[in-house]
Amino acid sequence: MRKTFVLDTNVLLHDPQALTRFEDNAVVIPIEVVEEIDRFKRDPSEKGRNARQISRLLDALREKGNLADGVPIDDGSGGTLQVVFCRSETLAQLPPELKGGNGDNNILAVALEQLRSGLISDQPPVVLVTKDTNLRIKADAVGLTAQDYTTDKVDIADLYPGVCELMASATAMEQLKGEGGLALSALPSADGVALQANEGVTLVDQAQPNHTLLARFDAASQRLLPLQRAGKVRLGKVGARNREQTFALDLLLDPAVQLLTLVGKAGTGKTLLALAAGLHQVADEHLYERLLVTRPVISLGKEIGFLPGSLEEKMGPWMQPIIDNLDFLLGGADADEGRGPSRGGSTAGRPGAQRGNRSNWTDLKGMGLLEVEAISYIRGRSIPRQFMVVDEAQNLTPHEVKTIVTRVGEGTKIVFTGDPYQIDNPYVDAESNGLTWLVERFKGQKLAGHVTLIRGERSELAELAANLL
Repeated sequence: MRKTFVLDTNVLLHDPQALTRFEDNAVVIPIEVVEEIDRFKRDPSEKGRNARQISRLLDALREKGNLADGVPIDDGSGGTLQVVFCRSETLAQLPPELKGGNGDNNILAVALEQLRSGLISDQPPVVLVTKDTNLRIKADAVGLTAQDYTTDKVDIADLYPGVCELMASATAMEQLKGEGGLALSALPSADGVALQANEGVTLVDQAQPNHTLLARFDAASQRLLPLQRAGKVRLGKVGARNREQTFALDLLLDPAVQLLTLVGKAGTGKTLLALAAGLHQVADEHLYERLLVTRPVISLGKEIGFLPGSLEEKMGPWMQPIIDNLDFLLGGADADEGRGPSRGGSTAGRPGAQRGNRSNWTDLKGMGLLEVEAISYIRGRSIPRQFMVVDEAQNLTPHEVKTIVTRVGEGTKIVFTGDPYQIDNPYVDAESNGLTWLVERFKGQKLAGHVTLIRGERSELAELAANLL
């Protein structure tokens, strides 16, 4: 059944293309939404850019006819767009508590007017679409149907884990090791299982469940391939401590996997593994020209005000977690032995081992091998031949993630890390953030890989806190 969707401002600011997402239905934009978009258009942030994009889109649709009467949305779906004013008599009919005339109440009044006119003239059902939880509650209280904008939402409970287990015979496991590959059709347990490209597979011996073998699925050949890179690799002090970290390290060290997402709770080693693999491939193997590390500038709790100094000095507090990890990776042999996913005596991944004992990350930065910067300045850039790590990616919107990935140039590998349950951005949640959206969109692509890290390795206390609190 055709419906009428009344959109709130936050929906358009979240997704500038939301107008085109409602197929053959009628889309109604209250004039209050246009006013709020106008106030946002000078904002230098992503919201301001989205507001300007929405204004241009509405202006292009205006050329097709009178927006007050409704115009077709130019996507071939048959949907229409209409800009509607809030009538004072409708606003006066709201409950006394909602007659303040603020933006939300004006939008609510427009939706109510659309509903009442539909009851009289048998028009399509009316749905108010908003990402504002309180506005959805108000709508329900006055008898309106309201829903969240779910086009880019991902069910976090069903998020693609990137790894799986399959039962196998001892003969099949020996064939995988001896011949360097195993056809998926040779495993009866794989019947009906839809493996994704670059998915990590744990083969479990049917006769001896304690006997396992790790492999990766190659979608092109429909074969399981043994892990080539991560078996006993040590990147300086860092190495894989568990199965998921082994899969992650194998993907991190494979240049053919150009986009990798690492999801997991605090202390699972996401960032440290990514930085260690990046430093190793930049400074030791010379596969990339530079390690570029960035993260969203979003604080936990209240802001502490404007920071003095240069851009580098301003970025110091935001980038300190990255700097701590880099200092640990590049530290000397007497560095703290209680940190990191794993310990090892190898100097692999430590540029100081091959480049004149340069053991401090500031030296690497001065040489142009390392760059730590804010994500705010990435728009418009082209980033070729670099190993790029985007930390705390759960605080990004899907639109921001798209902006970042489309900056990647030839020969660049990009790694997104984050925990969907630790979000500081008030405009996204565990199901609508850019990281989980990216995982689902790139699932099955041969250039992409994903691993959900489960076991915490930071410390026993950190693991207990992540599970209990």
